[in-house]
Order: sequence, then C-alpha cells, then structure tokens
Amino acid sequence: MSAPVASETLNSSQTTTSMATSQCGELLHVIVCGGGVIGCCTAYYLGKKGVKVTVVERTGIACAASGKAGGFLALDMCDGSAIEELARASFALHAELADELGGESYGYRRINSLNVDVEEPQAAQHPSERVLEAGTPAWIDGPIKGMPSSMGTTSTNAQVHPQLFTRAVFSAAQKKYGASLLIGEVQEVKVENQRAVGVVVDGKLIAGNAVVLALGPWSSRNPLISSFTTISALKSQSIVLLPKNPGAISAHALFLQYKTKEGKVIDPEIEIYPRGTGEVYVCGTSEQMEVPDDALKVLPRDDVTAMLQGVASTVSSHLADAEVSVSQACFLPISEDDVPVIGKLPDLEGAFVATGHSCWGILNAPATGSALAELIVDGSPRTCSLKPFDPSRFSKMRSLSQ
Repeated sequence: MSAPVASETLNSSQTTTSMATSQCGELLHVIVCGGGVIGCCTAYYLGKKGVKVTVVERTGIACAASGKAGGFLALDMCDGSAIEELARASFALHAELADELGGESYGYRRINSLNVDVEEPQAAQHPSERVLEAGTPAWIDGPIKGMPSSMGTTSTNAQVHPQLFTRAVFSAAQKKYGASLLIGEVQEVKVENQRAVGVVVDGKLIAGNAVVLALGPWSSRNPLISSFTTISALKSQSIVLLPKNPGAISAHALFLQYKTKEGKVIDPEIEIYPRGTGEVYVCGTSEQMEVPDDALKVLPRDDVTAMLQGVASTVSSHLADAEVSVSQACFLPISEDDVPVIGKLPDLEGAFVATGHSCWGILNAPATGSALAELIVDGSPRTCSLKPFDPSRFSKMRSLSQ
C-alpha cells in the first residue's frame, strides 16, 4: 500500500468538520518539513481535506526563495515540457486561490509580458534623446532594438508577490483548517518497519502518520532524499526598486535580451516585473554554490546589485532614480533531470517528497500541494498526474545506465 487512505472520499470544499483518518481510525496527522511555498500549499490542501497538519520550519515562513522570487505566473510557457499539465493546473488554482484568499492582499493580478532587445549605447544618453518605438509602453524608453514582442497576455500571464502569497496560504491553513507551525530543525525522519512515523525536531519526536519533505535546495541534506537522487542549488540574485512615479509603469513583465556597450550579452536574461504594490522587481545572474545552513545567511553580491540597477536604469528613465529597497539572493532547487521530484519516496511508506521546482516553484506550488494531498489522503491524485515526477524514476535511470 503506497499511502495512508482516508476513511471516505473528501471533497475539496470540506474543512476540519470532516476529518481524514488513517487506517487505524485515528486522525490523519501529516508533518510537512519546510515552510516555503511548496510546503505551505501542501499544508493548505491537506487541511482542506480534513487532515491535521504540522509544518516544521527552521527559520520562518517564506524565508528563502519563496520570499525572494519574482512571482511570475504563466499558463502556457511550459507547454511541451514534462511540467505542462502541472503548470496549467497550477495557473487555474492560482485564480481560485485569489478568489478564496483575497488575491489583492498578496498582489495577484493579470499582466502582459514582453520580450525586449536592449543594446547599451556607446555614449551616455539623455532621456530626451531616447526614441520610443511605436506601440511600446511609454515607460520602456531605453535603447530598445525594434518592437518588443509579446510573450503573453492577461489571459495567459499573472503575478503574485511571492512572500505575501506564501504567508497568506499558510495563514489560511492555520485559520481555516487548524494547521500549526513548529520552528525548529528537522534532525531525522523517524522510520519503523519501513514506514515514516514522525520527525525528530531539536531532539524531540513529533509523531505523525505521514511526512512530506519540501526542503527546496536543502533537500539533499536529508539522507532519505540523498539516498536516491541529488538536488543541486542555483543561486539567483534580485533587487526591488521603488520608483518615484509607480503609476507611470504599466503591468508588463519584461524578459530582456541585453547587450552591454562592450558587446557582452548578459546570460541568463534579466527579468523586470512591475508589481501592483508599486515596487519593481529585477532579477538575473545565477551561480552554483554550497547552500548555507541558515536561509538568512544567503547574501547578495554588491557587484550584481549594481549591475541589475544599471540595467533597469538603461531600460527605463522611470527606474533610473528609483530607490533600491531590497537587494537579496536565494537558491533554487534543481533536480538531476531538471524535472520536479514529487511523490512517495521509494521503498518507504508514509514518506513523500516535493522539491526540484527550479524557477517555477511559485507557479507550480498550488497543483503540487493539491495533487500531493490527494495522493496522501485518497491514494491517487486528481488535480494532475504525478507520474512524470515520480521519485522512483532515478532508480530506474541508474539501473538502465549500468
């Protein structure tokens, strides 16, 4: 048997008045390790199905990438890849959550997105000398080459403020469904007779019927995960700008093909996301590094901050004098095959994993949490198929390579 099964089929609209139970008839208690967007969405959908949930987090809710990401949501940009169904289901669930939780409180809105070619001029340009391409949003008044091309419209693109979204989801899990938060370090997943029976947090056993490991880039430090796969960590850096006239900046996300005056193309591309809060988020650059133990010790580099600010100033005169309110960095979890790892751990009952979402974690968190909750409680997911993300695929890959 692959998972604890509820005593009856639960609808997603049911709350803690209909409690999910284990096969022994006791209240189903799931321990979610990790307070990022994946763990919080999993806790929310488990609670919605009547499960008692404890989220264990070392530092705080949305303290790492879930609080520092861009929050860009796309319906179809992942089409043709392994995560197509997951992304489309998540995009729809984001709209549902915005209705359920009051999306305006965490910056949910529909937006447009543009692909923009930028080439720095050889000499400094005065704003009045900049020529605006016809049809280009007025605030994008930098040295743009040609007409920006559309990458998505309000029917296919949206955004959230990721930190506010993650905290809103967990707050709803607490207030609506009784989820609890335990601040502490998960030292061990307790296993008896090939079944996870709880976790040891700061020397104390927290008993449960199932355990979900949603540890992001820290996943490989857990021996249950490192025994069958590796999750690497990609450091990404960003800044948040406060423009003096945010009302002049339209709801267009920009994906920049950016060439410096020295002829260097910046790779990966720089992305600029104006937010409904009046902020403008700018991200770019990546490097593989060792993840520190504490998420609060993930620090940005001054030279990258200066580079991102310079790019934003070049693209728009409205950003040239904007205050840098935040300079930050985070680590993205990358699986061996660049596909998320979601499902039951191989050869171990009551233990589940959800990690490796790379740059699409904010987008794909709702469907990940919903499908995983269905797998744990009902025995199979309905939100979307989890077959492409089955953790056991790595064992099969290794057996084929031998």
